[in-house]
Formats: sequence, C-alpha cells, structure tokens
Amino acid sequence: MTDDIRLAFAHPSERAEASSQTPCDRISLRDYTVEVEIGAFQQERGTLQRVRFNVVVEVLPMTGPIDDDVDRILSYDKVTEAISIELDAERINLLETLAARVAERILLEPQAERVFVRIEKLDRGPFSLGVEIVRSRDGVDLGGQEHVEAPHPRMVYLSNDAIAKPHLGSWIDQLAAMDAPLIFCVGSSEVPAPKADNALAQRRIDLLAIEQNAWTLAAKDRRLMVVGTRTELDWAMKNGQICVWAPSKIVLDAVDGPSASPCDAVALVAWFAEDMRAKELLIIGETAPMAKVQVREMMSDVTDLT
Repeated sequence: MTDDIRLAFAHPSERAEASSQTPCDRISLRDYTVEVEIGAFQQERGTLQRVRFNVVVEVLPMTGPIDDDVDRILSYDKVTEAISIELDAERINLLETLAARVAERILLEPQAERVFVRIEKLDRGPFSLGVEIVRSRDGVDLGGQEHVEAPHPRMVYLSNDAIAKPHLGSWIDQLAAMDAPLIFCVGSSEVPAPKADNALAQRRIDLLAIEQNAWTLAAKDRRLMVVGTRTELDWAMKNGQICVWAPSKIVLDAVDGPSASPCDAVALVAWFAEDMRAKELLIIGETAPMAKVQVREMMSDVTDLT
C-alpha cells in the first residue's frame, strides 16, 4: 500500500501531521458518536442514526508558560459544542454540509488555524459511510458565522446568615427552576482571615477566604459545584450545572479589574454580575449595591423567592 493510500484512510491526526507546513500543536476528538436525524433519503427521515465524529484542530504553539490554565487553551468543549450547535440548528441532509459548518464554527475560536473533520454514518449497512474535509483560517470566509452568545446567568449572593438557614435547599430548588443559569456567590466566613503587610498578598488571602466559604456552601448541597474559570463557567451554564463562584482567578486575571476590595464581597459580586452580563443579581441577607444589572434585595428569613 502506498503512503498516499495509507494516509487517505488514516486518522485525521496523522493526515494533519503529514500535511502540516508550519510548526503547530494539535488537539483531537476521537470517535465522538451521537444519534441524530440526518440524510437526504426518505428512509432517513423520522429516524435516528449513529454518526461518528473525528476532529483534529491545529493551533499555533503558545508563547510563554501555559501555567496549567484552562482559559489559555482551546478547550475540547469548544469542539463538541460546535458539533452540538450545528446539529441543533436545523435538520441537515448532507454530511458535507455538516462537516463544513462544524469546521467553520471551530475556526471562529482565535486559537484555531486549521481543522480536519471526519464524519461517518454507522447504520447505513455493515460498514461506515463518511466524508472528511480540511479547512484553514485563511481559506474560509467566517463572515456568516457568529459566536453563540453565552447565557445570561442569574447570580445570587448569600450572606453567611443566609447560608446557615434551614430553607437553603428550598431556595436552590426555586432558583434552579427559573429561566436562567444559576451562579451563587458568597463573601468570606465569620472566621477572620490572616493579615499580611503586603497589599497584594492580602488581596490574595482575602480572595482565598471567599473561596473557602464557597466550598462550605457547596458542601451543603450536592447540586453545587465550585467554579473558578470562565471556561468552566461557560460550560456549566450551557449544561445546566449550578455553580458557586471562586473569584481568585477571574479577579486577578481581569484587565479592567474591580475597584471593590474582596472584603466588600457584595460590591465584588456586583462587578462580576456586570462583567457576566447577568440577567439579575439577587442579594439575600445584605444591602444591595448600585449596579448596572437588575438587582433584587431580600431578607435572609424569606422562604419564597418568587
């Protein structure tokens, strides 16, 4: 078998490596299989069939250390999200159409330079039928594609008194049933944080004190997940996960950071709500600050949040 023939049937990662003209890094999604209604023939309408995706994305090598920071890389979730968005947009007849749309959506990500997409139907016989395409950033017109806007969350600040209330679970039930992703925020606990002579060190200490209290809240209900990066928040909001905000990374990484001190947790949360373009900020047990988002203030002894 010639090398050309072998590569024709090789995994897209091997094909990408063989055809690369510049040094690059690659991320891959292998054997991602979903059930979907797709196909141009009448017998393919009204029935689901398995479709398998293999995707390789070439990205330019990063400059500087990654620092184990998920927000600095192209997340695998962006690849599976591109597939889901295009499958959910409308019924598609051709694998070629689906492959092109998935590739173009992935190329919207600033890190992506070239994309290999292989899609195969698995239920059309005792074999697989498929297509494979390659698209590069400089060869695709992305003008018709737009980023899917992130959901606008409902953010809820809980005072320590509110966290301790016996009807906390009922609040979570009510808020989770509403019309927006849910992010809980807290301040530090009643236990005083250590004191440092250096202002930057003290800022980190105070942010970590908030995160300790976030873990305390999350331990009270298994539905809550402590989240500290924008990548995780984006995924969680799109997948129905209830979050508790751990502020250190987002606050410290912000180019236009908050003027509020971590000791003024309500003002810090108001900044975050504006930055996240929150649908609403609900303050339970504290005085609401001035903010550019819709703010509701409630007492911690209230049981019905509606």
